[in-house]
Amino acid sequence: MFSQRKLVFRLAIVLIAVAIFRGEGVAEDDPIGSHAAVSSRENHDQILDQQLRHILQEVGYTGRVEFTLERRLGRPLDPNLANLGRLLWFDVSGGLHNDNTCGGCHSPTNGMGDTQPIAIGIQNNNHVGENRSGPRNQRRTPAAANSAFYPKLMWNGRFSATSGDPFDNSRGFSFPPPEGTTTFLPNDPIITHLLIAQAHMPPTELVEVAGFTGTAGTIGPRFDAFDDGKGGVVPPPDASGFRNEPIRRAVLDRLNNNPKFRTLFGQVFPFVAAGGAIDFTHFARAITEFEFMLTFADAPLDRFARGDRHAMTRREKKGAVLFFGKAGCVACHSVSGKSNEMFSDFQMHVAGVPQVAPFFGVAKGNVIFDGPNEDEDFGLEQITGNPEDRYEFRTSPLRNALLQAAFFHDGAFTRLDDAIRYHLNAPASARSYDPIAAGLPDDLTYRLGPVEPVLAKIDPRLKRPVILSEDEFGSLVDFVGHGLLDVRAKKQSLCRLVPASVPSGLHTMQFEGCPPQK
Repeated sequence: MFSQRKLVFRLAIVLIAVAIFRGEGVAEDDPIGSHAAVSSRENHDQILDQQLRHILQEVGYTGRVEFTLERRLGRPLDPNLANLGRLLWFDVSGGLHNDNTCGGCHSPTNGMGDTQPIAIGIQNNNHVGENRSGPRNQRRTPAAANSAFYPKLMWNGRFSATSGDPFDNSRGFSFPPPEGTTTFLPNDPIITHLLIAQAHMPPTELVEVAGFTGTAGTIGPRFDAFDDGKGGVVPPPDASGFRNEPIRRAVLDRLNNNPKFRTLFGQVFPFVAAGGAIDFTHFARAITEFEFMLTFADAPLDRFARGDRHAMTRREKKGAVLFFGKAGCVACHSVSGKSNEMFSDFQMHVAGVPQVAPFFGVAKGNVIFDGPNEDEDFGLEQITGNPEDRYEFRTSPLRNALLQAAFFHDGAFTRLDDAIRYHLNAPASARSYDPIAAGLPDDLTYRLGPVEPVLAKIDPRLKRPVILSEDEFGSLVDFVGHGLLDVRAKKQSLCRLVPASVPSGLHTMQFEGCPPQK
């Protein structure tokens, strides 16, 4: 219960905010600006600042989450280990198909996120960018930046910290079979963070980096093998019925048989320097240390929360007030508690997003979609087997969203303002959706899954339209786009991470928008 004094204060703030958004008493268009107009504008700015500070205090937003990383890890970051992870990130030898690796779908040109609306993994044209081509997977690749603070990973949330805290493995980490809850056990002294566990997975993914060579006809109902004869042979399943561990052993054979990699691993792991074999925890820890370095959570809002009132523009501040208030965005894109100020509740919701479904076949798509017409994505149901979970996906974190090439799990929108406007009236937007108008590449404009079954399960918070003026909407877009952007995540900074050559001696990927590395 609020005290009467607090209620009066909040009511005053609300009334003043209404005046600010209506422009009452604000002489922004005065070409000269009288002393009274300037004074009035300054007063309104101070009131807006006070309102936003009060909101941030109420939700417990500190703007300091980035600075908690090493404390929560319990150690300083290791630059040598991170540099090894960087080289692995861009070296295609980690994928048995020899044509893709982490950087192919987590690109420095897009804030360490996908350059495509729906990912293109193996069988690509060696480009990373708008002109990347090859068969599609099922979803857009989530961005890797800031993932150190995510308690649940992937669009269907299939990798998660059971404790709800990615830094806390006291209850272990939960994965689908064959890892389940028995591979990454509680209190493991090495796999201490969710990302270290997750880094065991990408090399095992057939459509991402492992490839289909040698597996024709044996993959199962959700995949098929367009065997192009390239890359290494994918080993057969072991006694578990899965290929995960055999693929990891094949990747380790590559690393252990490469003198440059043995030297690099030996520089950070004494066991390897003494002649021991590189194991997969070494690989995973290196990748994860590089990901820890990809923490870019010092945006204008963070600096404002720490006391710099000039860190944000007036429009960004207005947009922030709308985000936390009238527009209702924070209901799912939350910042409190286990959200770690990442603008996601990390829960599963049905957002009613139109279902973009590439055709399955050679050079078209490597994944057979769900549903009777194979044009749907059942989301969480794929993991739980529960039809009640159909179409549910994890709320997307919003930091550095301006750098994304597309939005939502299937990249249904390629412009940030369109993605935000969708939320204002999701049912109407879904029913009128046009993939061409949304800016999708030609190969994703030919087939959409059914919309009504999705809308029948839509989150109740998205059923009712949100009415914003165009000025309010523009302020909201400014806040999400620029108020949450850490400029260190721009390609001007991240392109420098791309190595000119990789330890394996294999080809390097071509990153469109990055200058050639020397």
